[in-house]
Amino acid sequence: MTNFMTAIEITKSGDADVLKPRQIQLPQIKDDEVLIKVAAAGVNRPDIMQRTGMYPAPKGASEIPGLEISGGIIEMGPDVSGWAIGDQICGLVAGGGYAEYCTIPANQCLPIPQGLTLVEAAALPETFFTVWSNVFDRGALKAEEIFMVHGGTSGIGTAAIQMAKAFGATVITTSGSDEKAAFCAELGADLSINYKSQDFAEEVKKFTGGKGVNVLLDMVAGDYMKRNFMVMAVEGRIVMIAVLRGPKVKANILPIMLKRLTFTGSTLRARETAFKADIAQNLRTKVWPLIEQGKIKPIISKVVALKDAAKAHKFLEGGNNMGKIVLKVSE
Repeated sequence: MTNFMTAIEITKSGDADVLKPRQIQLPQIKDDEVLIKVAAAGVNRPDIMQRTGMYPAPKGASEIPGLEISGGIIEMGPDVSGWAIGDQICGLVAGGGYAEYCTIPANQCLPIPQGLTLVEAAALPETFFTVWSNVFDRGALKAEEIFMVHGGTSGIGTAAIQMAKAFGATVITTSGSDEKAAFCAELGADLSINYKSQDFAEEVKKFTGGKGVNVLLDMVAGDYMKRNFMVMAVEGRIVMIAVLRGPKVKANILPIMLKRLTFTGSTLRARETAFKADIAQNLRTKVWPLIEQGKIKPIISKVVALKDAAKAHKFLEGGNNMGKIVLKVSE
């Protein structure tokens, strides 16, 4: 095996064209890691934030972008158990996914769900880990509750709609066109709102009979916060995972007290391996069977060659995707 590989480097902070293919040395595995010959890698908003200098890799992580991969195990550290050379996996990484080879802690690996291709499996980890951690662990969504997610056609949105619906929740989502709203409805959303032509707070009020939303997953922040507070039910939980409209908010926070709301948030990339391993185990036992039964599926909007990572970023930044964008690395 060669000691060099093609990887996509961020040559400097800037627009998508700063992403360049480079020949670099293969990464070295740690005792608890496996080395993957990457078949495909997912493209996500945090990759764009890293590229623009807003979300640096955690200490010790690869500077190569890419948070999720699929492929085959070609080398294992001495402390690894439960896997074998040749096993095909998908998994969550803290960086290094945009490359022909990538290391990953063994306990952050998951088997490829039966019936999925490696390209489809690469679209799972980052979004499914994020949704499970924030909607079901932090947000404590329960069956028969009302769940809402902004950005319904994003990778996170498409996963959240399906997962919440599969676990018995009523699902509300917002998106930016009638076409996208219809797409979310097809995925299972009970109320799909076009935020450009409808006031989502009014639509939620009508749909819920004034009761409101039990769990809201928000990636928007900014000027959405005032209406986010308005749509919440008593004892509701708001979970923030991104700030696409900016982190600074001017809003009346009295509803937090009057409705006894929980307002929380998280990031996943810098969390410890044990935390991510626990999510992986929950996904394997509770979600992977639903994927194999066809009740949940990865939604892929576009597949792009690794060398064209800049084009993938431009497509995602254009906001026209309905589902995930995946880089195809090898056969």
